Amino acid sequence: MKDKIRVGIVGYGKLGRGVEIAIKQNTDMELVVIFTRRPVNSIRSYDEDIKILDVNISNDYVNDIDVMILCGGSATDLPIQGPYFASMYNTVDSYDNHGNIPEYLNAMNKASMARGKTSAVCIGWDPGLFSMNRVLFDSILSSGITYTFWGPGVSQGHSDAIRRIAGVKNAVQYTIPNEEVVRKIRSGETLKLATRDRHVRWCYVAVDKGADKNKIENEIKVMPNYFADYDTKVIFIDEEEIQKDHSKTFHGGFVIRNGRTGEDCSTNHVLEFSLKLDSNSEFTASILVAYARAVYRLNKEGNVGAKTVFDIPLSYITDKSIADLCKNQL
Repeated sequence: MKDKIRVGIVGYGKLGRGVEIAIKQNTDMELVVIFTRRPVNSIRSYDEDIKILDVNISNDYVNDIDVMILCGGSATDLPIQGPYFASMYNTVDSYDNHGNIPEYLNAMNKASMARGKTSAVCIGWDPGLFSMNRVLFDSILSSGITYTFWGPGVSQGHSDAIRRIAGVKNAVQYTIPNEEVVRKIRSGETLKLATRDRHVRWCYVAVDKGADKNKIENEIKVMPNYFADYDTKVIFIDEEEIQKDHSKTFHGGFVIRNGRTGEDCSTNHVLEFSLKLDSNSEFTASILVAYARAVYRLNKEGNVGAKTVFDIPLSYITDKSIADLCKNQL
């Protein structure tokens, strides 16, 4: 039996717990250790035999882990943690701050190249699977317009960004597509849309006692790359209400391209890729684990540096052989 891919996890929130579950479902992998910033004794994993250690000693395990999966948030965690861990480990992350992706990709490439490591960055469903479909649809139908919609559902990245604001105790953010706009596009209409025409964002926020709600609401609404370009509603509720009514992490979305072919571009086509997820975190975790396999293989081949979904062949993320794929999936 061939050796299993040894995996580590950094961060043990909902995404980290999802990664632990997904690793169990992939027989060619094993979880070695979970690193956390929280008190180690406060963490309980699904498997009592898994080591749970303080993140500050993570550099002691470079010889024991083949791929480290980074489960921190994109707002403040990954910009620091990503390059730090990429300088020691092969990594996979779900960085999703679209506006800052070029800078993050450059930082990750520099860190991983310096130590001969491989990093898969911005891995998830958007960026990630949606990115692949945007390129695929655009390449097939070169004349047309592509639209991306998220929701209705809970955005992990946006919720995390709100929780990082001083005075915020907890927060959940829902992204909701404009149904009338979606209906028109699905029917084949071509629309020119501003960012705020496509979605609204609803934010349920619990704050610390005495916190300035007006200041917090303004910080949310002007936050670049997250809320500044959207119609955003902030609703203040208590922590108990968030736990009771807003604890689920359902999400989804779709990429649609309205394209045209023919000599006079009069033949219309609508391409769509969609997701409907009961658990955003568990689904994203499953994507991260699949790409951990690809990172391991790429590094074994000497293919180092930061990679996106555009750089990694599908055959690298599966545990099936090319012969099996051609027989059963082609």
